[in-house]
Amino acid sequence: MNKYAIVAGTAAALALSACAKKPPETLPPAPQPTATPAPAPAPTPAAPVPGTQAHFTQMMSGRDTIYFDTDRYNIDSQDQVALQSQAQYMSQYPGIRATIEGHADERGTREYNLALGERRANAAKNYLVSLGVPAGQLTTVSYGKERPRAVGSNEAAWAQNRRAVTVILN
Repeated sequence: MNKYAIVAGTAAALALSACAKKPPETLPPAPQPTATPAPAPAPTPAAPVPGTQAHFTQMMSGRDTIYFDTDRYNIDSQDQVALQSQAQYMSQYPGIRATIEGHADERGTREYNLALGERRANAAKNYLVSLGVPAGQLTTVSYGKERPRAVGSNEAAWAQNRRAVTVILN
């Protein structure tokens, strides 16, 4: 072998050994497990806007509807309690307007049931007016037997359909 080859080989070995990395004296800390981000809270449903139908329905808890006996349109003591709640609500929101829908069960002619629904709606309106609700805030409409709440030809269904419902228009 040639003297230059030995020197070149030694020089190359020294050069490569100079480039070798030495292990650090201390190691970096181990990676921490990544925290899973907390799930975003479920959006809460927006509360109904006061003075709207949704708010009225929520606040009345079923007292937005009054029920009648067969062929009757008189306001009984239970109806009075519901209508007093409605009047209190309307006094809190004097700018609202409402329609009182009169309904009847399926028995009787269309004309008879429309007239009976009108008498029921007017009875509810008149009672609200007697409690201080301005008459100009209230309108009435009769649907007779055209919009039943319960379908069926029995007393349970008929009792649910003989009603007056207050609906907020704003």
